[in-house]
Amino acid sequence: MSIQNTVSSWEELLETARKNTSARRVKRPGQSPSTAPIPSGLDKLSPNTEPPVLLYRDTNSWCPFCERVWFALEEKEIPFTTEFIDLSNIPQWYRDLVPTSLVPGAKIEGKLVYESKDILLALEERFNSPPLLPEDPQENAIARQWIEDAETNGFRQIAYKFLRETPTDAEELANFQAAFEAQLDELEQALGKYSGPYFVSSFSLVDIMYSPHLDRLAANLPVYRGYHIKGNPRFPRINAWFEALNQRPAYHRVKSDDATNNLLLRRRWGVSPVGNPLPLDAAASQEIQYRAEAAERLSDNREVATKDILKNSGVQALAGNNDISAIAPAVDFHLRLLADYLINGNNVQLPWGRVGGKDNIDPILAAVGAITLAYVRNRICAPRDMSAGAATAFRAAADKVLASIY
Repeated sequence: MSIQNTVSSWEELLETARKNTSARRVKRPGQSPSTAPIPSGLDKLSPNTEPPVLLYRDTNSWCPFCERVWFALEEKEIPFTTEFIDLSNIPQWYRDLVPTSLVPGAKIEGKLVYESKDILLALEERFNSPPLLPEDPQENAIARQWIEDAETNGFRQIAYKFLRETPTDAEELANFQAAFEAQLDELEQALGKYSGPYFVSSFSLVDIMYSPHLDRLAANLPVYRGYHIKGNPRFPRINAWFEALNQRPAYHRVKSDDATNNLLLRRRWGVSPVGNPLPLDAAASQEIQYRAEAAERLSDNREVATKDILKNSGVQALAGNNDISAIAPAVDFHLRLLADYLINGNNVQLPWGRVGGKDNIDPILAAVGAITLAYVRNRICAPRDMSAGAATAFRAAADKVLASIY
């Protein structure tokens, strides 16, 4: 298995990537997750000062209720630290601390608060700048009622029944859809009560309450039910709301990408797709800030990625009777090739000439490359490993380099 060393070194790739992105993460050696985002508010802290908030959240960074709290923390730029809880093996100390044993939980200046709604309201009370509830008393009361209703109006239950439950026949599925659309109609009407794109006159906790679930539904429904929220002419205000969220930097720090949302739904709930995966965001996949962030993440976390691939991807079968370490250089090479392509785009020199050129390819090397690229493409999880935009760029680049092998 011959490898042409035509690709930049990891050190060169990391240096170039960091020149093109400001995104950085904290390494967590031997822990899960292996890295963690740096909160945007940490630079507001005085030296040797503990952040006022400790957030307890899931290790996979998928929980929509944790995302609500993270979103508010980022919007307000509140300094915080994170303690990750493995939901498949919840530690006893956390069960003793939080009566529900659920995430999120938070300590706000030492005081424990749990349940996402209660944490959001506690943060608003303690850190009211910028405000995420209206100052006008009447509008404030309306917003607070919306926050309560978001937990009690049955929206989530009805939406996920349509998405996840297996109907007995077409009529039952139609009933699920009709009930869900009635809920969306109510949201559509609510978004029309104020002149702006949000639920009240400005961005608020109401938007934060709904954003994780609507994001997931907008990603999942086209693939698993053939139903579209985005682009649906029945819901112009909901679509304008999505566009308004998309302009908020904090939203991009906390959101998942469509592929993560869809892969996790299948793995966790066993739902079978009825349609094709949603196309990757072409604009995001080409933005240098996202490509560089993806390359930086891969370059900086390459050792953990390589160990994961060698252990869990199935590539070890190609080692035959040889030690698994024999194919490690080929795994490393293809990861470097991917990082190089992310940074240099169409200017990267693939080892087989032009993209798609397949002459003189060592079949074992190609197989190692294909398994490596396919595995990492579907293994990354946004925002656990990188931002949603970077994950989109990462997947698009993996598809392109994979196409050069087969």
